Amino acid sequence: MATDQHPIPRIAPTLTTERLILRPIILDDFAGYERLMASPRSVYMGGPFDQAAAWGLFCHEVALWHLAGHGGLSIELRSTGACIGQVGINHGPLFPERELGWQLYESYEGKGYISEAARALLNWAFGELGLTTLISYVDPGNSRSIAVAQRLGGVLDSSAPRQDESDLVFRYTP
Repeated sequence: MATDQHPIPRIAPTLTTERLILRPIILDDFAGYERLMASPRSVYMGGPFDQAAAWGLFCHEVALWHLAGHGGLSIELRSTGACIGQVGINHGPLFPERELGWQLYESYEGKGYISEAARALLNWAFGELGLTTLISYVDPGNSRSIAVAQRLGGVLDSSAPRQDESDLVFRYTP
């Protein structure tokens, strides 16, 4: 049986939705990720980041599969094969609780892709991992992510632990 101290290493799954494929992250995905993390759009995630910091964050998403039994997945459009962002479950010393997080590359916003991807990963986490709660840390100025968290059924939890005291914390349960 796995515990937080001794998770069962997992190979990242491939999940499909009506319009998306959530798949293991590959090296070719770094270019789009690096552009996002260097842009002003990353301010809600503590950025902008230089290449070295972006690489560390990118590798964190991959390494978590072995270290915690969950991690990041790239979001690919089924219709074109384009990688349009990432969704993942974060954990470790920077995350007091398991966090459902997401990033979407510019020009793909406003089409419901993040809600669709995050819902699929949320359902996988509750079903496959047996988790009973996940949270999302959201900068109070990030209205788009607040709307996504609310669409996913997230409920504000003002008592949840957080690294950045200004973050809003949305809690999800099965």
